[in-house]
Amino acid sequence: MSRAIRDEITGLILSRGLKSGDPLPTETELVETLGVSRNSIREALKALQALDIVEIRHGYGTYVGRLSLDPLADGLTFRALHDIGRDLRSMEEILEVREALENALIRRVAASVPEEDLAALDEVTKRMSERAKSGETFAEEDREFHEVLYRSLNNALVTQLLRAFWDVFHRVNHRLGVTDPNPMQTVRRHRAIVTALRKHDVARAEVAMDEHFRNLDARVSQLRAT
Repeated sequence: MSRAIRDEITGLILSRGLKSGDPLPTETELVETLGVSRNSIREALKALQALDIVEIRHGYGTYVGRLSLDPLADGLTFRALHDIGRDLRSMEEILEVREALENALIRRVAASVPEEDLAALDEVTKRMSERAKSGETFAEEDREFHEVLYRSLNNALVTQLLRAFWDVFHRVNHRLGVTDPNPMQTVRRHRAIVTALRKHDVARAEVAMDEHFRNLDARVSQLRAT
């Protein structure tokens, strides 16, 4: 019954063409429309809120949510942390999926990356280098690098998927106290990607991306030692 009510509510959102931020019918209206109890409506809305499909604003009403992939990142993070005590396969699988995605995307970007994105990537790697030399971490700069890298594709789902995988990896590392074993090498590998892109050298860009992921593999090896 709970699943059926959730499906009815999501069907209503679709049939009415509601967008993120648009208000849903009131709780009373949903009770009347769906012919179920108020408690059933509330439970269904809570479940949909956990999936970021709706947002409950107490005292104001219920609205269509951001429809983000945050719930995916939360679930994958918990799965990885849960499995870490036994093995690291969950983390390895997450990295394998991210690597497969980025290796495919870098081929598309390399041939046509715009100059303004190359300039932005240069600026990000410069900040990464400055922080590394100061003994600081540069997680946010790393996230920004990968988002700028693919923004010319104009694909919101790509951005959200990469952000979800990035979040999982860094949340697990932070939770377990794992750090980058060689920050300057990480900076150099990001620069190598930019150098290949500037020359529109697809093969070289693929090699640079592959070397970047070998750096991430080193952090997974650290997890084995924790």
